[in-house]
Amino acid sequence: MLTRAENLIDSRPNAGHDREPLLSLSQDSREYGISCINVETDRPGQRIEPPKRQIGVVSAVFIIFNRIIGTGIFATPSTILGFSGSVGLSLVMWIVGAVIAAVGMQVYIIWGTALPHNGGEKNYLEYLFPKPKQLITSLYAANAVLLAWAAGNSLVFAEYTLASIFSTPTPSTAIFSPVRVVAFLCISGVVLLHGLHIPTGLRLQNILGSLKIGILLIVVAAGFVALTGNLQDGAKRPGNFDSWDVIWEGSKSGGSVICACLYSVIWSYIGFSNANYALSEMENPARTLRIAGPIAIITVTIFYILCNIAYFAAATKEDITDSGRLVAALLFKNVWGNNTERVLNAFVALSALGNVLSVSFSQGRVNQTLGQEDILPFSKFWASNWPAKAPLAGLGLHWLTCIVVIFTLPAGDAYNFVINVISYPLAVINATISFGLIYLSFRNLAPVKSLSPPVDANSATSDLVFAPTKSLLIPTLVFGAANVFLFIVPLTKPPPGVEPYEHLPYWIHAAGGWAVFLMGGIWWVCRYR
Repeated sequence: MLTRAENLIDSRPNAGHDREPLLSLSQDSREYGISCINVETDRPGQRIEPPKRQIGVVSAVFIIFNRIIGTGIFATPSTILGFSGSVGLSLVMWIVGAVIAAVGMQVYIIWGTALPHNGGEKNYLEYLFPKPKQLITSLYAANAVLLAWAAGNSLVFAEYTLASIFSTPTPSTAIFSPVRVVAFLCISGVVLLHGLHIPTGLRLQNILGSLKIGILLIVVAAGFVALTGNLQDGAKRPGNFDSWDVIWEGSKSGGSVICACLYSVIWSYIGFSNANYALSEMENPARTLRIAGPIAIITVTIFYILCNIAYFAAATKEDITDSGRLVAALLFKNVWGNNTERVLNAFVALSALGNVLSVSFSQGRVNQTLGQEDILPFSKFWASNWPAKAPLAGLGLHWLTCIVVIFTLPAGDAYNFVINVISYPLAVINATISFGLIYLSFRNLAPVKSLSPPVDANSATSDLVFAPTKSLLIPTLVFGAANVFLFIVPLTKPPPGVEPYEHLPYWIHAAGGWAVFLMGGIWWVCRYR
């Protein structure tokens, strides 16, 4: 019987090996109820110099915060309002998204507390599927290596940086257009910074995270100004909060409407797992993750709700849904005048840069971990910590994929396809690790003889025993169901007006996501069979 209602994992004794187990349980881990049974590993390993633990609570918060908040909060609210039809239903959708993000964070806290190593979902998938050997790792590696996670916001940074400097749009169709060149400089600078001096990269992330909070506070302040009725001459008073009935006026109903709203909202919260990719570099990872995760989610939720209220206070629903531009631009224009648009462009560029820093930081470590496990071609090179005890090579691999996307991707449907196909496999992975926790909590205890984080060949691995408590089952069920929803909806025909592409079939990015996993399977067959 569990001694504490909040224990997530049954408490059982170790099997008594002489060597030090891979999972050294801290007091924070024991508070989560984590129990280990040591078993010998049959996987040959290599001695990897342990990374320096230099990520504290503040840095962990900003690693998550910068990853979640990119540029979506400045534009996505208009999409959600268009789908929902009313201010009230739109705000409800954002709250539902926050609940899903909170339970998702809990799932990652459970996994991160149990397996406090760099790599994130890779470790959790390998723990769930130790056989066939290296199959699940190969599938995950294709998703991690082939998809240019930081390319999208590098291009956004470039576009809005140039827009904040020049009054006329810069052409972007040429291969070496200003937008592409600035995006190249952005991702290159970020990779060099994270790869040559980790403390400086973390410091810049923290600074940009603080600036991002300041930017969002300015947006919220503008909303309060709008609520008092202090709008520019010629700006129409929206009256979206005049009465309870007005708040819900225009609400749309139907399953397709809810699906369209939730699909966009949930993706706006994705990124809470970002700190899990760097747990080996975290001071007291279990405690840090348990503190930083909820702080980041609560902060993001508060800003999301307040920013939406600010937008609705400054512009009519019709202006928001029909403007075809950043909804934040309407707010700034109606409160402070037309001349503030360049300032907003600079704000968006800084927000995008913070996202590029955060995404690159995590992806470099994932690539390095895959190299340490000899999954990739030239694995020894990608696993290197040379020259500054940082994953410069792993970061360089992500840089290569981003450069390909930046310089070859045409505008329009092709761009939207690549951005969507990057996100799709993550929903499949999140659903798997969620329902995997439920499986582990009900299975009979059986030693697992393969655990992914790179260890010395003479060390031992541990099997974890999870207890099926409410505090484990509820988050995993909700988060798992939400992610099943995310990878099923793209396979169904969307309602009129919410098609993701103009000329491509609606299901193309879902097919692309599964094709990425297929490529990982082909690599496994060629390399290991």
